[in-house]
Amino acid sequence: MAAITDHSQRLAELAYARYREALGQRVLIAVAGAPGSGKSTIAEATVERINTDAPGLAAVFPMDGYHYDDQVLDAIGRRAHKGAPDTFDVYGLSHMLQRLKDNREDMIAVPVFDRAIEIARAGARLISNETSIIICEGNYLLLSQPPWDRLKPIFDATVFIEVTPDTLRQRLEARWRGFGLSDEDIRFKVEENDLPNGIAIARLSAKPDLVLIN
Repeated sequence: MAAITDHSQRLAELAYARYREALGQRVLIAVAGAPGSGKSTIAEATVERINTDAPGLAAVFPMDGYHYDDQVLDAIGRRAHKGAPDTFDVYGLSHMLQRLKDNREDMIAVPVFDRAIEIARAGARLISNETSIIICEGNYLLLSQPPWDRLKPIFDATVFIEVTPDTLRQRLEARWRGFGLSDEDIRFKVEENDLPNGIAIARLSAKPDLVLIN
Protein backbone atom coordinates (compact mmCIF):
# COMPACT_ATOMS: atom_id res chain seq x y z
CA MET A 1 0.00 0.00 0.00
CA ALA A 2 2.92 2.32 0.71
CA ALA A 3 4.07 1.97 -2.91
CA ILE A 4 0.62 2.94 -4.21
CA THR A 5 0.60 5.98 -1.92
CA ASP A 6 4.03 7.07 -3.16
CA HIS A 7 3.15 6.44 -6.81
CA SER A 8 -0.14 8.32 -6.58
CA GLN A 9 1.62 11.27 -4.98
CA ARG A 10 4.23 11.44 -7.77
CA LEU A 11 1.55 11.08 -10.44
CA ALA A 12 -0.59 13.77 -8.80
CA GLU A 13 2.41 16.11 -8.69
CA LEU A 14 3.01 15.52 -12.41
CA ALA A 15 -0.65 16.11 -13.22
CA TYR A 16 -0.75 19.35 -11.20
CA ALA A 17 2.43 20.58 -12.92
CA ARG A 18 0.95 20.02 -16.39
CA TYR A 19 -2.34 21.60 -15.29
CA ARG A 20 -0.52 24.74 -14.15
CA GLU A 21 1.43 24.85 -17.42
CA ALA A 22 -1.86 24.60 -19.33
CA LEU A 23 -3.16 27.67 -17.43
CA GLY A 24 -6.25 25.86 -16.21
CA GLN A 25 -7.12 24.14 -19.48
CA ARG A 26 -7.94 20.42 -19.38
CA VAL A 27 -4.95 18.05 -19.42
CA LEU A 28 -4.79 14.32 -20.19
CA ILE A 29 -2.22 12.15 -18.44
CA ALA A 30 -1.51 8.65 -19.81
CA VAL A 31 -0.72 5.78 -17.45
CA ALA A 32 0.43 2.72 -19.40
CA GLY A 33 1.80 -0.69 -18.48
CA ALA A 34 1.27 -4.42 -18.67
CA PRO A 35 -1.94 -6.11 -17.50
CA GLY A 36 -1.52 -6.61 -13.76
CA SER A 37 1.04 -3.82 -13.39
CA GLY A 38 -1.23 -1.78 -11.14
CA LYS A 39 -2.30 0.94 -13.59
CA SER A 40 -5.93 1.04 -12.51
CA THR A 41 -5.13 1.06 -8.80
CA ILE A 42 -2.57 3.85 -9.16
CA ALA A 43 -4.84 5.90 -11.43
CA GLU A 44 -7.81 5.60 -9.07
CA ALA A 45 -5.64 6.45 -6.05
CA THR A 46 -4.28 9.51 -7.84
CA VAL A 47 -7.73 10.80 -8.74
CA GLU A 48 -8.92 10.22 -5.17
CA ARG A 49 -5.90 12.16 -3.88
CA ILE A 50 -6.52 15.10 -6.23
CA ASN A 51 -10.26 15.20 -5.57
CA THR A 52 -9.71 15.19 -1.81
CA ASP A 53 -8.08 18.60 -2.20
CA ALA A 54 -10.23 19.82 -5.10
CA PRO A 55 -13.48 17.82 -5.48
CA GLY A 56 -14.38 17.08 -9.09
CA LEU A 57 -11.08 18.30 -10.54
CA ALA A 58 -9.92 14.84 -11.71
CA ALA A 59 -11.38 11.70 -13.25
CA VAL A 60 -10.17 8.34 -14.55
CA PHE A 61 -10.70 7.36 -18.17
CA PRO A 62 -9.95 3.64 -18.74
CA MET A 63 -8.84 2.44 -22.18
CA ASP A 64 -10.50 -0.96 -21.65
CA GLY A 65 -13.91 0.45 -22.55
CA TYR A 66 -12.75 0.16 -26.16
CA HIS A 67 -12.47 -3.63 -26.22
CA TYR A 68 -14.22 -5.14 -29.22
CA ASP A 69 -17.41 -6.95 -28.21
CA ASP A 70 -17.20 -10.75 -27.87
CA GLN A 71 -19.45 -11.17 -30.92
CA VAL A 72 -16.94 -9.21 -33.00
CA LEU A 73 -14.02 -11.19 -31.57
CA ASP A 74 -15.81 -14.46 -32.34
CA ALA A 75 -16.39 -13.31 -35.92
CA ILE A 76 -12.70 -12.52 -36.47
CA GLY A 77 -11.43 -15.53 -34.54
CA ARG A 78 -9.72 -13.53 -31.80
CA ARG A 79 -11.84 -14.08 -28.69
CA ALA A 80 -9.27 -16.40 -27.10
CA HIS A 81 -6.76 -13.54 -27.36
CA LYS A 82 -9.00 -10.78 -26.03
CA GLY A 83 -6.78 -8.03 -24.67
CA ALA A 84 -4.20 -8.22 -27.48
CA PRO A 85 -3.53 -4.94 -29.36
CA ASP A 86 -5.71 -5.92 -32.33
CA THR A 87 -8.79 -6.55 -30.14
CA PHE A 88 -9.45 -2.87 -29.40
CA ASP A 89 -11.16 -0.07 -31.33
CA VAL A 90 -8.06 2.14 -31.48
CA TYR A 91 -9.59 4.74 -33.78
CA GLY A 92 -12.66 5.09 -31.58
CA LEU A 93 -10.38 5.51 -28.56
CA SER A 94 -8.32 8.13 -30.41
CA HIS A 95 -11.43 10.15 -31.29
CA MET A 96 -12.66 10.00 -27.69
CA LEU A 97 -9.30 11.15 -26.33
CA GLN A 98 -9.32 14.13 -28.68
CA ARG A 99 -12.94 14.87 -27.78
CA LEU A 100 -12.02 14.85 -24.10
CA LYS A 101 -8.97 17.02 -24.76
CA ASP A 102 -11.01 19.60 -26.70
CA ASN A 103 -13.53 19.83 -23.81
CA ARG A 104 -16.25 21.55 -25.84
CA GLU A 105 -19.22 19.72 -24.30
CA ASP A 106 -20.93 20.07 -20.93
CA MET A 107 -20.75 16.33 -20.29
CA ILE A 108 -19.16 13.39 -22.09
CA ALA A 109 -20.26 9.78 -21.56
CA VAL A 110 -17.47 7.21 -21.84
CA PRO A 111 -17.59 3.40 -21.94
CA VAL A 112 -16.23 1.31 -19.08
CA PHE A 113 -15.17 -2.34 -19.24
CA ASP A 114 -17.02 -4.55 -16.76
CA ARG A 115 -14.54 -7.31 -15.89
CA ALA A 116 -17.20 -9.36 -14.10
CA ILE A 117 -18.99 -9.94 -17.41
CA GLU A 118 -16.02 -9.28 -19.73
CA ILE A 119 -18.05 -6.71 -21.69
CA ALA A 120 -17.70 -2.94 -22.17
CA ARG A 121 -20.73 -0.95 -21.01
CA ALA A 122 -21.47 2.10 -23.16
CA GLY A 123 -22.02 5.42 -21.41
CA ALA A 124 -21.09 3.94 -18.04
CA ARG A 125 -19.22 7.02 -16.78
CA LEU A 126 -19.85 10.75 -17.18
CA ILE A 127 -17.04 13.31 -17.33
CA SER A 128 -18.02 16.94 -16.76
CA ASN A 129 -16.41 19.86 -18.58
CA GLU A 130 -15.38 21.10 -15.13
CA THR A 131 -13.11 18.08 -14.74
CA SER A 132 -9.73 19.47 -15.74
CA ILE A 133 -7.36 16.55 -15.05
CA ILE A 134 -8.10 13.23 -16.71
CA ILE A 135 -5.93 10.23 -15.85
CA CYS A 136 -6.15 7.85 -18.82
CA GLU A 137 -5.04 4.32 -18.01
CA GLY A 138 -4.50 1.37 -20.33
CA ASN A 139 -2.04 -1.22 -21.57
CA TYR A 140 -1.26 0.20 -24.99
CA LEU A 141 -1.51 3.97 -24.59
CA LEU A 142 2.23 4.37 -25.31
CA LEU A 143 2.60 1.60 -27.87
CA SER A 144 4.89 2.87 -30.64
CA GLN A 145 3.35 0.73 -33.40
CA PRO A 146 0.53 2.00 -35.66
CA PRO A 147 -2.29 2.70 -35.18
CA TRP A 148 -1.55 3.00 -31.46
CA ASP A 149 1.22 5.53 -32.06
CA ARG A 150 -1.39 8.19 -32.85
CA LEU A 151 -2.35 8.36 -29.15
CA LYS A 152 0.81 9.64 -27.45
CA PRO A 153 0.75 13.13 -29.05
CA ILE A 154 -2.69 13.74 -27.52
CA PHE A 155 -1.41 13.44 -23.94
CA ASP A 156 0.10 16.23 -21.87
CA ALA A 157 2.24 13.79 -19.89
CA THR A 158 2.94 10.06 -20.00
CA VAL A 159 3.72 7.53 -17.28
CA PHE A 160 4.79 3.90 -17.54
CA ILE A 161 4.28 1.38 -14.73
CA GLU A 162 7.21 -1.04 -14.67
CA VAL A 163 6.97 -4.49 -13.08
CA THR A 164 8.99 -7.72 -13.32
CA PRO A 165 7.65 -10.70 -15.32
CA ASP A 166 7.58 -12.90 -12.20
CA THR A 167 5.52 -10.37 -10.29
CA LEU A 168 3.19 -9.98 -13.27
CA ARG A 169 2.67 -13.73 -13.46
CA GLN A 170 1.76 -13.94 -9.78
CA ARG A 171 -0.69 -11.04 -10.00
CA LEU A 172 -2.34 -12.30 -13.17
CA GLU A 173 -2.76 -15.81 -11.79
CA ALA A 174 -4.36 -14.36 -8.66
CA ARG A 175 -6.65 -12.14 -10.76
CA TRP A 176 -8.04 -14.99 -12.85
CA ARG A 177 -8.25 -17.32 -9.87
CA GLY A 178 -10.49 -14.72 -8.25
CA PHE A 179 -12.89 -15.10 -11.20
CA GLY A 180 -13.15 -18.85 -10.58
CA LEU A 181 -11.29 -20.02 -13.69
CA SER A 182 -9.85 -23.53 -13.91
CA ASP A 183 -6.10 -24.06 -13.65
CA GLU A 184 -5.88 -24.77 -17.38
CA ASP A 185 -7.86 -21.65 -18.29
CA ILE A 186 -5.66 -19.58 -15.99
CA ARG A 187 -2.52 -21.04 -17.55
CA PHE A 188 -3.75 -20.17 -21.05
CA LYS A 189 -4.80 -16.63 -20.18
CA VAL A 190 -1.56 -15.86 -18.36
CA GLU A 191 1.07 -17.70 -20.41
CA GLU A 192 -0.50 -17.45 -23.88
CA ASN A 193 -2.10 -14.01 -23.70
CA ASP A 194 -1.57 -11.63 -20.77
CA LEU A 195 2.12 -12.24 -20.09
CA PRO A 196 3.23 -12.11 -23.76
CA ASN A 197 1.19 -8.91 -24.15
CA GLY A 198 2.88 -7.48 -21.06
CA ILE A 199 6.36 -8.27 -22.37
CA ALA A 200 5.50 -6.69 -25.73
CA ILE A 201 4.19 -3.58 -23.97
CA ALA A 202 7.45 -3.17 -22.06
CA ARG A 203 9.49 -3.65 -25.24
CA LEU A 204 7.45 -1.57 -27.70
CA SER A 205 6.13 1.36 -25.67
CA ALA A 206 7.49 4.84 -26.35
CA LYS A 207 9.65 6.57 -23.76
CA PRO A 208 7.45 8.08 -21.02
CA ASP A 209 7.92 11.24 -18.98
CA LEU A 210 7.86 9.24 -15.75
CA VAL A 211 8.53 5.59 -14.84
CA LEU A 212 7.04 4.11 -11.67
CA ILE A 213 8.34 0.75 -10.48
CA ASN A 214 5.49 -1.20 -8.95
